[in-house]
Amino acid sequence: MTDSVKLNAAGKDLDLKVLSGSVGPDVIDIRKLYAQTGMFTYDPGFTSTASCDSAITYIDGDEGVLLHRGYPIGQLAEKSNFMEVCHLLLNGELPTKDELDKFSYTISRHTMLHEQLATFYRGFRRDAHPMAIMCGVVGALSAFYQDSADITDPQQRMIASHRLIAKMPTIAAMAYKYSIGQPFMSPKNNLSYTGNFLQMTFGVPAEEYVVNPVVEKAMDRIFILHADHEQNASTSTVRLAGSSGANPFACIAAGIACLWGPAHGGANEAALNMLREIGTVDRIPEYIARAKDKNDPFRLMGFGHRVYKNYDPRATVMQQTVREVLGELGVTDPVFDVAIALEEMALSDPYFIEKKLFPNVDFYSGVILSAIGFPTTMFTALFALARTVGWVAQWNEMISDPEQKIGRPRQLYTGPTQRDFVPLADRT
Repeated sequence: MTDSVKLNAAGKDLDLKVLSGSVGPDVIDIRKLYAQTGMFTYDPGFTSTASCDSAITYIDGDEGVLLHRGYPIGQLAEKSNFMEVCHLLLNGELPTKDELDKFSYTISRHTMLHEQLATFYRGFRRDAHPMAIMCGVVGALSAFYQDSADITDPQQRMIASHRLIAKMPTIAAMAYKYSIGQPFMSPKNNLSYTGNFLQMTFGVPAEEYVVNPVVEKAMDRIFILHADHEQNASTSTVRLAGSSGANPFACIAAGIACLWGPAHGGANEAALNMLREIGTVDRIPEYIARAKDKNDPFRLMGFGHRVYKNYDPRATVMQQTVREVLGELGVTDPVFDVAIALEEMALSDPYFIEKKLFPNVDFYSGVILSAIGFPTTMFTALFALARTVGWVAQWNEMISDPEQKIGRPRQLYTGPTQRDFVPLADRT
């Protein structure tokens, strides 16, 4: 490793400092490049630019590695639970039993929403997309919880973080209930975080809801697997909004809006729609052939990943979870038969193996959520629910960074150069 790299720009020889993290590629520090040369770098999508330093999540896409505070995602999904992972992401360490009990107690006491927010829901159309509702409701939280909006106070930041993590399941469940015309269900403090969400979503006042432990475990794993994923589009949006000093509720609402985009949070819905298009197992060879045809626009959704060039480490956990859920619920649907058969064919097909087009977490999670009973419109809302802890952890880290400054990307301007205004009567 070198301490610096040499660059010749604008007739000047520059030594640019090289920075090293605890693991992963070194980075070239270009913060003084413009001051020294009058030039910027050009990096659409920021795919070769580190926008911050972070100690929360590490991804090695080539090796299929995802670590949260150093812990492999597979170990967390298999051995931990979502509340432990939330504590880990927020505080940097796995909790002791006393710490976990205290944290879980705190979260469970923040799950209720202000009663006036029920009126806010009724202002939406019944067919409004759950993500549209979540954007509005989360943004509106800043009007109800002004006592935790001071970002300069670490205690208020933590209270806001706890409130967001706790209230997001209630917000998502209420969006679902509103869409189907059922009454809102109040949270129950005697249930787990995930069990409580399931009863608020699928329970009704007329009878007691019994949480299925297999479904509860599957949902908990899905939440863990989506909790954080480094500097993706929605996380970067949260950080960029937060860099201006915006309150935490507005920042998370911005993250939800970004996640709503089909290129980001809608992949599991697209994968399930593809399985429905295929329809039956006997049609799989036809669609695999189409996927291999460069002249055919059809693509297998839920296979491969922009970051992971090897197997998605999150998919390994989901692979077994799919079978557990389908077996427990006894759901009979050709879509699930297609999913299992397509997975087996793709994993043994030399073309997919060579191209490293393995099933990713979206392929499996869509199947599981559908089997549990969620409509596809709720898939991205569930993603937002799980990702909230990652967003608030990243936001807290950014606010605490002494080098943090307002985000201000530059541009390569390609428009007209300066020209004089022409009065309307003289324009031809």
